Amino acid sequence: MSYELREHTADVAVEATGETIDAVFGAVADGLAAAMHDDPPGEGGRFELTRTAESREALLFDYLDELIYQRDVRAVLPVDNEATVRETADEWTVTASARGVPLSSITAREVKAVTYSEMRLEPTADGWRAYVVFDV
Repeated sequence: MSYELREHTADVAVEATGETIDAVFGAVADGLAAAMHDDPPGEGGRFELTRTAESREALLFDYLDELIYQRDVRAVLPVDNEATVRETADEWTVTASARGVPLSSITAREVKAVTYSEMRLEPTADGWRAYVVFDV
């Protein structure tokens, strides 16, 4: 699982790969955290979340949007993200957890929102690839 921050006009983009869709969801979330802070400390407790959507792309959007919401509500930077993605007959679900580093202990850049602009989530020969643009 890996991610890279990409230059993007007035925004920041994350390109992530993983052997599984679970791994790529976690990698994109870790990329989101990296866009906000370079090297978070090891403090902070884990929290869990679950989201459901009608497609895997919508699920990725909703998952990342929920992490931004949790950052704002809990005043934490969600790092060390883990995700389990499941498809049923008519919907997709992610059950995830993250370690919440208190924002009071770091200086974090603001990421305002996840966007559908240029979003890609696709299987590859080696697993999965995602590309997500965030509004900063």
